[in-house]
Amino acid sequence: MKKQILPLTVAGTMLVSGSFLTGNTVLAGDNGPNGPNYGGNETIKNERLHSYEEMVSFLEKVDKRSEALELEVYGQSVKGRDLYLAKFGTMNEDNPTILFLTQQHGNEALTTEGALEMIKYLSSNGKNVQDILENVNVLIAPRLNVDGAEGDVDFSLEDYVSGTHTRYNANGVDLNRDHVDREQPETKALHENILQKYQPDYMIDLHHQGTQTTLGDTGELVSGSILYPTNESVDPTVVEQSKQLGAVVYNAVDAKGYGLLSKYPGGSAPTISRNGLAMEYGIATLLFEMRGMADHYRDDYVLGQKSNGYLIQQAVTAMKASLEALADDSIDSTDTSFWDTLPESNYDGE
Repeated sequence: MKKQILPLTVAGTMLVSGSFLTGNTVLAGDNGPNGPNYGGNETIKNERLHSYEEMVSFLEKVDKRSEALELEVYGQSVKGRDLYLAKFGTMNEDNPTILFLTQQHGNEALTTEGALEMIKYLSSNGKNVQDILENVNVLIAPRLNVDGAEGDVDFSLEDYVSGTHTRYNANGVDLNRDHVDREQPETKALHENILQKYQPDYMIDLHHQGTQTTLGDTGELVSGSILYPTNESVDPTVVEQSKQLGAVVYNAVDAKGYGLLSKYPGGSAPTISRNGLAMEYGIATLLFEMRGMADHYRDDYVLGQKSNGYLIQQAVTAMKASLEALADDSIDSTDTSFWDTLPESNYDGE
């Protein structure tokens, strides 16, 4: 049975759970990123997330006022919605290129909110931003699954908690299992018009996981999980670069003091972007799973919105740290030994 859901009414402002996210600061009103859980009887206020129209409006407004941003439409969804790519930097072939990809799954929404914050940040004129954009080519593809994020699909969401977001695209396909056949227009456009065109060296694929993921068997709830490509056909050099990217993210989140990460126990299938893109294109890939989802048919996957600000900031922290490490080449000397002792995710849900 669907729970009560309020209409989409908030536009333009990054308003999250009664808090404004500004720069590096999450102001009062949020709980920590590993709580609270959705209890099953409260309203899930997904109207505080950017709808598709609000996201497009945001991107167009930033594009008009920023010389640093070049906004590109690289394809269309099943339902005909435009897919947007935000490009920053000189696109100098001597600079490393990194792609931040969000919301392959339409119900994993806070990753896109973090990406929009990064777009706003990279459109500013600070010295740190200038240093990044002189030395790194930045690609941000926010919300690959635009139809699933709108709930505009050709199947029922009656059993979902709020009935507003789904993992699958309009055809009922998991886009993160379509990176070999590319039968869906969203994944086909991603490969042909971003991956093959811009040939990124690095990618962080941002997702969400269930709320009850723990750090091994410690019982401690984690705020996220990370993993490098695990298919045995991936070049070992690419795997090591992926581990370095993961180390940068882990160290940055750990330093903030409000995040706790585990090692995601992911599979090795090439249909998954983390594996397939590393195999086919030699891209160093990192999966970053945030805690909780905006909507699901399982209550223990849905997170109460009071943690949104922290989780958005966790995504921003990961993206900023990656850019800074690429800009000053410190990523090349990053110690990856932490991977040997990082506990794998456990799950205490249903």
